[in-house]
Amino acid sequence: MSNDKILAQLTRIADSLDRLAPPATTPVDLDSGDAFVWEAESNHLRVIPKVNHVDMSILHGIDRVRDILYDNTLRFAKGLPANNALLWGARGMGKSSLVKASHAQVNEEMDNPLALIEIHREDIPSLPILMQQLQTTKRRSVIFCDDLSFDSDDSTYKSLKTVLDGGLEGRPANVIFYATSNRRHMMRRDMIENERSTAIMPSEAVEEKVSLSDRFGLWLGFHSCSQDEYLEMIRRYLKHYNIPIGEEEFVKEAIEWTRTRGSRSGRVAWQYIQDIAGRTGTVSE
Repeated sequence: MSNDKILAQLTRIADSLDRLAPPATTPVDLDSGDAFVWEAESNHLRVIPKVNHVDMSILHGIDRVRDILYDNTLRFAKGLPANNALLWGARGMGKSSLVKASHAQVNEEMDNPLALIEIHREDIPSLPILMQQLQTTKRRSVIFCDDLSFDSDDSTYKSLKTVLDGGLEGRPANVIFYATSNRRHMMRRDMIENERSTAIMPSEAVEEKVSLSDRFGLWLGFHSCSQDEYLEMIRRYLKHYNIPIGEEEFVKEAIEWTRTRGSRSGRVAWQYIQDIAGRTGTVSE
C-alpha cells in the first residue's frame, strides 16, 4: 500500500474518532450573569439575561414554605450548611416561582452571591459533568430542576441519587440542588404499587425507587388553596400592579374565572391578573 493510501486511511480514522469524541467542554464563567440554563449537548451554560420571576412579597398562601426555603437559600449564600430541597404538591401553587423568587431576593440583599442554573429533566444524566465544572469555581450555585419525575423503567434517577450526597466526591460545597415535583416520591402511585406487586422482594424494590426523596433534606409541601386564599392572592397582585378594579367586581370575576378552569391555584390567580391587566391597559410584568 502506498504512503498516500495509508495517509488517507489514517485521516479517515482520525475523522471518525473526532466524531465519536464528546463535545469540548466550555470553561464555566459564572461571572457573566446570575442565571443560566445547562445545555447538555454542548456541555456549557447559556446565560439568561432576565429571569422570569415574581416578587417574594406577593407570594401568598405559601407563607411557611416560603420562609423555610428563603432561610435555607440565605444560609447557603452565606457559606453556612444548607439542604437540598424538594418542593412537591399541587399544580400551580408557586413551587418554581418560589425558587426563582428566593434566588432573586437573596441576590438583592447580598449583592448577587448566587448563580441559578436550570437543568431540564431530560438532561439529568449529564448532571455529574455539570457538577465537575462547578466545583472548579468559587461562586455558589443553586441547580434547579422543574417538574422532576421518573417513569418506572427510568434508571436516570440513580445518577441523581449519587450526585446529591453519594459517591466518593459527593456534592461540591458550593452547589445545592432544588427540584419541584407534583409527587413527593417523584413516581406515580400506580408505578410504586406495580413495583411492589411484581418484585421478588417487594419492600426492597419500592425502597430503591422512593429513596431518592430522602436525599433532599427539605421536603416542602404545597397544597390546593381555599377560595379565601385564592382571592387574597389576587388582592395582592392588584395592589402590587395598581390595577384599577373594585372589590365586588373583581371577586365576582375571579370566582367565575375559577369555574371556567375547574380549579383554584396561584397560577389561575395569575392568569386572571393577566386578563384584567390587559383589559385595563395595566402593565403587569
